[in-house]
Amino acid sequence: MDGEELTEQETALYDRQIRVWGADAQRRLSKSHILVYGMKGTITEFCKNIVLAGVGSLTLVDDRAVTEEALSANFLMPPDENACSGKTLAELCRDSLNEFNPMVRVSVEKGDLASFGVEFFDKFDVVVISFCSLATKKLINERCRKLSKRVSFYTVDCRDCCGEIFVDLQKYNYAMKRVDATAECELQYPSFQEAISVPWRSLPRKVSKLYFSMRVIERFEEDEGRKPGEICIEDLPAVLKLKKELCEAQSLNESHIPNALLERLVMGAREFPPVCAILGGILGQEVIKAISGKGDPLKNFFFFDSVDGKGIIEDISDPNPKG
Repeated sequence: MDGEELTEQETALYDRQIRVWGADAQRRLSKSHILVYGMKGTITEFCKNIVLAGVGSLTLVDDRAVTEEALSANFLMPPDENACSGKTLAELCRDSLNEFNPMVRVSVEKGDLASFGVEFFDKFDVVVISFCSLATKKLINERCRKLSKRVSFYTVDCRDCCGEIFVDLQKYNYAMKRVDATAECELQYPSFQEAISVPWRSLPRKVSKLYFSMRVIERFEEDEGRKPGEICIEDLPAVLKLKKELCEAQSLNESHIPNALLERLVMGAREFPPVCAILGGILGQEVIKAISGKGDPLKNFFFFDSVDGKGIIEDISDPNPKG
């Protein structure tokens, strides 16, 4: 992302934010290329934030047709339902995002994300995915890691009034501001597979209950061959049975995964728009940090539950990584 300076037009348009994070950070943003998959409510909030911030380009992937759920949580959908005819979610979102900031190139890539080879991801600096199966999260994360350059990888999931963000910046260097100076720092991130493979019994006792609950739901959908969100209250007995099995296998007290929380996640498979806005804001902030190299990045999970209004950061990493 090194190279060209900001144009006069960019400098004038982004004057306010340049005053906040500096011209170099804005230059990095304006030369960055972002890929997003899964045009649900949280992702559209994120896209709006980074388009307004002035990234170089944004590529959208989502071949699904418009559904009632998309209309309820995705504010980029046109009010006229006739305008949705014959277009995919990604195409409709592109048309709306183009109006937010004409200086950002917003495009659509058609196809199944899991079918794209490693070389496809080499075009991007950041990859953000949502509405993906457990297997797809692992696959795309590993493809990003196989590249010779560092590609920042994020997953985000919102279920009703709860949400989770995962971050993998691989080996990441950034500047941390001190009172009277700036310190250079380095963080080593685990992959998604490595993070969720950390034995539950080795984690601190106060780890967010949402972390364990999301893993149970994720595992249930994978075992049953369901798409993300294809779950309902009739599945609750089977989900609770799986929870018991996982807790026994992981030597974890079942109280760490409250049945009431699992019930909420099962019943609330759809997104809650206010939570989408919060998660999309946090995610946008983290991506801007990663691109600019300024500010303490999140490592490596963020959880939000609107019931208690708390946002929690958890570092789920193997304390003794191999190699």
